[in-house]
Amino acid sequence: MNHSDKVASVAGAESLARAVDLLVAGAWQEAHEIVQGQDSALAAWLHGIVHTLEGDLDNARYWYRKAGRVFPGRDAVQEELAAARRTVQAKTARHEQ
Repeated sequence: MNHSDKVASVAGAESLARAVDLLVAGAWQEAHEIVQGQDSALAAWLHGIVHTLEGDLDNARYWYRKAGRVFPGRDAVQEELAAARRTVQAKTARHEQ
């Protein structure tokens, strides 16, 4: 990975961390603006969580499929947020090394 790629990867991870914080705070509209601009599997997963919180479950299922994940249903959204936070924290920690 060259320097430019590493900088872009770090910036992407940081913005996804911000999106998770927004989702936890209930600001799914702001989180949506962040995740729709990225094309990683992690961003797709977060996009699915956005639409779950919004109540658009068909769209949530689409984004979960795009992320390669099974849609767990609306009742699991808090567990999904916790798992997403752990994933983002691990990703940002790897970039700090």
